[in-house]
Amino acid sequence: MIDPPVPWWRTAAVYQVLPRSFADGDGDGLGDLAGLRARLPHLAGLGVDAVWVNPWYPSPLADNGYDVDDYRDVDPALGGLEEAEAFLREAHELGLKVLLDIVPNHTSSTHAWFRAALAGDARARARYLFRPGRGADGELPPNDWESCFGGPSWTRAPGPDGRPGEWYLHSFAPEQPDLDWRNPEVRAEFVDVLRFWFDRGVDGFRVDVAHGLLKQDGLPDALGRDRRTEEHPGWDQDEVHEVYREWRAVADAYDPPRVFVAEAWVARRERLPLYLRPDELHMAFEFDPLHVAWREGPWRRVVERGLAVAELTGAPSAWALTNHDVVRQVTRYARSQPPEHGSNVTERARWGEEVPDLALGRARARAAFLLTAALPGLVYVFNGEELGLEEVEDLPDALRRDPIHTRSGGADPGREGSRVPLPWSGDRPPFGFSPPGSPAPALPQPAGWAALSAQAQDRDPASTLNLYRRVLHLRRELVAAADPLRWDEAPEGVLAYARGTTRVWVNFGPGDVELPAGVEVLVRSGPGPGGVLPVDTAAWFVPARPPR
Repeated sequence: MIDPPVPWWRTAAVYQVLPRSFADGDGDGLGDLAGLRARLPHLAGLGVDAVWVNPWYPSPLADNGYDVDDYRDVDPALGGLEEAEAFLREAHELGLKVLLDIVPNHTSSTHAWFRAALAGDARARARYLFRPGRGADGELPPNDWESCFGGPSWTRAPGPDGRPGEWYLHSFAPEQPDLDWRNPEVRAEFVDVLRFWFDRGVDGFRVDVAHGLLKQDGLPDALGRDRRTEEHPGWDQDEVHEVYREWRAVADAYDPPRVFVAEAWVARRERLPLYLRPDELHMAFEFDPLHVAWREGPWRRVVERGLAVAELTGAPSAWALTNHDVVRQVTRYARSQPPEHGSNVTERARWGEEVPDLALGRARARAAFLLTAALPGLVYVFNGEELGLEEVEDLPDALRRDPIHTRSGGADPGREGSRVPLPWSGDRPPFGFSPPGSPAPALPQPAGWAALSAQAQDRDPASTLNLYRRVLHLRRELVAAADPLRWDEAPEGVLAYARGTTRVWVNFGPGDVELPAGVEVLVRSGPGPGGVLPVDTAAWFVPARPPR
């Protein structure tokens, strides 16, 4: 009997696109779907299997599109719905699957529902979490919850008479009011949204804040618990799984079935498998690689934990080194490393304290890609990661619009340094991001990116772009569906494992090491003499073929 084919979503390489930062096709200085369509051959040639597009819905952009105004449309600035449908057709013609973001925890404050709620529509108001304030005149927030972006999670809305009224909950920015997922109209709305996009050929969704939809009944005080690291009444409530069982039934009704990947932050690791039961979500991101120190021991523990969850649930691991919310890995690895792991806050806090060694960071980032690309499960490549781009740390404060920056009073620079438009060609900004004569992009590109443009790197066989191409094609050929991981013996400081006949060594130091005798190196992340693997370098190798 022939084994059934492995579903694509269990082994795929997925490219994450920030549409406003990827490529500008219509010449207004803003990335759009016309630009993305024109660059689809770049993605297909890179060797990825799917494209995940960050929110493309109409939005006032209080949080980079994660404040959605209409879930059944595409922002006109990006090209509108017809342009999106053309993108879907062309991506599928190239053999690429398409994942979208869905943002179910909150809408934009400009969404028709919320505008109706503020206007006094009781039915619309019941779709959100409005509560009376505490204190003699309701002048205090209903509880002590803090927003993920800093400051309180509550904003007081005007009443019908224009005087201060009830408060509404927003786990993020005030422009992102949380929905009440105990309201059946909310649940029905999102089921319909899923079908709207599935019917147009979308292959799946990345679920934003998948752990956050349901809040503990009664909205009790958090008593100072940090919702990012501790159990919190606003996160990870058991009732959320009823939602995902309903969504899974919708996805499974399509041929082929559609898929979901969860952004699920949980305070206790044993809670994550609950999201990955056979009748819920298909997979969840591994978040540890986003902040783990560049050291052998911490990395091995990250891999072991991810594999343990996969073994327990049967769901594939989804590995990513960076995304739109974190500091790019070239910059993370360009400074001294913490003992075990860092965080966005600690990494951005060091910007003025320690000058980054970008050559070192880029070498480590290349090695880290070889490390993750051969692991069981999926691998994600972030917008421009294949070019070896660093975080842009010196953006003027006047250009920063991230609510993390504004709500911290500028103390935290925020996430825009990883969202600067990509360099495609030429020797000066905007590096082919926009057609000649277009307005400059809102976020300026560093002049040094001329050497990192896709055009410049295409001509260099040792470039990061060509390394990614080679690794992704080898991954598809040799390891994507290979045997489970087994740890390999190696010298001190080397993380070593094997998938089938392919062995992966990553040298974290302290010194150069000799590769085993009798092997053929398929790819290495950096230069080195003969059979030597230098520090901060990785290699894939197989047994050497006997001479003819």
